[in-house]
Amino acid sequence: MGVGKALTQKGSERMRQFPQGFLWGCATASYQIEGSPLSDGAGPSIWHRFSHTPGNVLGGDTGDVACDHYRRWRDDVVLMRELGIRAYRFSIAWPRVLPEGRGAVNENGLAFYGRLVDALLEADIIPFVTLYHWDLPGSLQDLGGWANRDVAGWFADYADVLFGRLGDRVHHWITLNEPWCVAHLGYILGQHAPGMRDLWAGLRAVHNLLLAHGRAVLAFRQRNMPEGRIGITLNFRPPHPGSQSEQDRAAARRAHAYHNRLFLDPIFTGRYPDPIVQWFKDSWPETLQSDQDVIRAPIDFLGVNYYTRNVVVHAPGTGLLHTRVIRQPGPHTAMGWEIYPEGLFELLLWIHQAYGSPVLYITENGAAFEDRPDPSGTVRDTDRLDYLRQHFVQAHRAIQEGVRLQGYFVWSLMDNFEWAHGYSKRFGIVYVDFGSQKRTIKQSGHWYCGVIARNGLENDDLG
Repeated sequence: MGVGKALTQKGSERMRQFPQGFLWGCATASYQIEGSPLSDGAGPSIWHRFSHTPGNVLGGDTGDVACDHYRRWRDDVVLMRELGIRAYRFSIAWPRVLPEGRGAVNENGLAFYGRLVDALLEADIIPFVTLYHWDLPGSLQDLGGWANRDVAGWFADYADVLFGRLGDRVHHWITLNEPWCVAHLGYILGQHAPGMRDLWAGLRAVHNLLLAHGRAVLAFRQRNMPEGRIGITLNFRPPHPGSQSEQDRAAARRAHAYHNRLFLDPIFTGRYPDPIVQWFKDSWPETLQSDQDVIRAPIDFLGVNYYTRNVVVHAPGTGLLHTRVIRQPGPHTAMGWEIYPEGLFELLLWIHQAYGSPVLYITENGAAFEDRPDPSGTVRDTDRLDYLRQHFVQAHRAIQEGVRLQGYFVWSLMDNFEWAHGYSKRFGIVYVDFGSQKRTIKQSGHWYCGVIARNGLENDDLG
């Protein structure tokens, strides 16, 4: 029986209660909030290079200042405590710790993260550390980056430095954030750093990212930290066929294999999805059985990032998979993404049933909308509040079905640098005036604080 089913009848009538110990948190990423990317001995990342290349980012925006978190982190920890946040997922900038990606440790950069971890623990906030959220050291990209097989060893060495320095205080680790985006958007489509458009390199990046993940997991196990837990965060978009025609259904299966199974299958089954290997044929990299054994190193949890679904149709000659996404009627976020809360339940239940009921955390879920303070300074982001409320309901529904969901990290703590969109999209439950760096808790943030305090959704929350 799932923990959600243990609710008393009286409690279930009053509210949707989440399991005791459920972790409510927020998430951020280093390049998106820190600013000061070259300070105190840090080296340039691929995102520093990419954002400083004209034409890559909307408005010419860069992460040079972002939310100035590198200097304002103390205030941001106080802000999290005010919100009642129980856990904070953040990432470490690889080139802050190892400016060249390997070799000598930059003690100043490492000390920054040590101070942040200490402050979080003092505020009774559990740190969830992501080792890689897209800011690869530029010097490693000069050697081929994720298309170079050697990157797996470089990443494992970097990870081991952090396990050794922070592992006594940090007990939850995430190896990679959304490796699908790294390979597909960064190496195949060129929309993200490093801005390559090379299918051959991108498919090898897929394998090398997985190999790096596995090598890091093995390094973690060798450290023998009994309290430690390690996993990976993957992004998902449940695909639905645009019609019941066999062509559209086949298109949805291809999209499912590429978007959702490409990283899950090797981690949990030791095999890449056959439809993808057959689809790319000679472009697909040869893989060793020993590689698959490393990639399949057992993890303690899976991080799930969910924002929307895709409705796809067969479209010969379109994109990698000969598919096209069909825009649906109904509400969308400022990113143009359909608001489809039911997709979260569908996704969680599918992972639960298909991959042996792993422990899950929702490591990102949230929405961008056009937020503006009113004359009183209040940010009334009712659309975001409603988006979160609907998705919390679906998460609770999944728990009732036995899904081992143990936490939920809202994306994002505060408005920040939204990659190629620059500062044009706001995802935060805290409003940031990027000129003054003033933080203002939005209506959704105050509401979320109440959800955390109650560990559930009251009838008034459910609309």
